[in-house]
Amino acid sequence: MNSGILTIGDLSKATSTKVETIRYYERIGLLAPPARTAGNYRAYGDTELGRLSFIRRARDLGFGIDQIRALLSLSEKKKRSCKAIDAIARQHLADVDSKLADLMALRSELDSIIRQCGCGTIANCRIIEALAPIDASHR
Repeated sequence: MNSGILTIGDLSKATSTKVETIRYYERIGLLAPPARTAGNYRAYGDTELGRLSFIRRARDLGFGIDQIRALLSLSEKKKRSCKAIDAIARQHLADVDSKLADLMALRSELDSIIRQCGCGTIANCRIIEALAPIDASHR
C-alpha cells in the first residue's frame, strides 16, 4: 500500500464503518466513486477519509441520509451564510425532542401499568389486561 492511500478495509477501520456501508454510500452518491489502483482496488485518500468521518458523525447524531446530503452540499460553499445548515440542525433537534416526548409518555404509561401489577396470578395480571384488546361485549 502506498503512503497516503487507504484501501476500503483501512477506511473502514479508520472510521469504524462497515465495508458494505461504505459501498452503499458510494452507490447513493454520498461518497464519490474512488480512484482505483493498478490492481483495480479502491484507493481512498484524506478527502474521502474526512468526508466519511463527517457522514459517520452525522449518522451517529441521528441525521438522515437526505439531511447529510444537504449538509455536505452546503458545507462546500464556504463563503455562504450557515443559516441553512442551522435550520437543518434545528429541525433535527425538534424531531429529537418530539421523539423524546413520545418516549417519555410511553415510559410513563408502561411504568403505570407495571406498578399496578400485584404479581398475583396471570388470570388477574394488570399488564396482560392492559395489553388485551377491548372485548366488544363490554362496550
